[in-house]
Amino acid sequence: MADVAFLGLGVMGYPMAGHLKNKGGHAVTVYNRSAAKAEAWVKQHGGAMAKTPKEAAAGKDFVFACVGNDDDLRSVTIGPDGAFHGMKPGAIFVDNTTASAEVARELSAEAKKRGFHFIDAPVSGGQAGAENGVLTVMCGGDAEPYAKAEPVIMGFARACRRLGDSGAGQLTKMMNQICIAGLVQGLAEAIHFGKKANLDIEAVLDVISKGAAGSWQMENRGKTMNAGKFDFGFAVDWMRKDLDICLTEARRSGAHLPVTALVDQFYSEVQKMGGKRWDTSSLIARLDR
Repeated sequence: MADVAFLGLGVMGYPMAGHLKNKGGHAVTVYNRSAAKAEAWVKQHGGAMAKTPKEAAAGKDFVFACVGNDDDLRSVTIGPDGAFHGMKPGAIFVDNTTASAEVARELSAEAKKRGFHFIDAPVSGGQAGAENGVLTVMCGGDAEPYAKAEPVIMGFARACRRLGDSGAGQLTKMMNQICIAGLVQGLAEAIHFGKKANLDIEAVLDVISKGAAGSWQMENRGKTMNAGKFDFGFAVDWMRKDLDICLTEARRSGAHLPVTALVDQFYSEVQKMGGKRWDTSSLIARLDR
């Protein structure tokens, strides 16, 4: 057992914190910008709640965060009453936010100045993965604190790996999102093509999913895309935020991402269609309109 804080109880953080408490058996204190969500979590899972990130982090062995973006992360760490002002020497901060590699390196350096550790640890698996405790976690940071954090992280994960120094976790998550963008667009075009050809789409998907074209997206979203159902988790607004991070990093490093840039624009069209909160498989909606 460890003494743990969790900052941010959104659609991902709420169940992740729950798994740390119930599956991991850890003592968990939660903080959320909206206190009502923290109160609901404590009522459901037990544990404790704090009024500020600093209060939540005080004396804890591990502090987890899962918030919206770089600015939110800076707010709950180095902002007024941020967690970094309350963490004890030797503690480990694990950031599950999908953010930039730049902010990961910045906060890792700040943590070292203050005598504790920072691991960037973005996750993949969406809302369903968080609820079922089977997320994939991609980590960057020093090897020794990572080794201490991994058993705790596994409370909500099915896979967790250190990919390198600070920022490597975020860079890996960028690769993950680049792959997803291309896969979903390809799947959307294939289903759209099949509809125009008057094929039995479900039958076709059953066949081709067992061959070289098969993917998680095809298995889990192909039939729902065909049915025009787009309420299965990760929203277009969040995907555009992630792709912006990817494209910004590519400009910095000189990488060429022509397909990613194009799919990002396709998602902007989906937003204009009213699909800001549709899940990422809604790329097909712009083809079928």
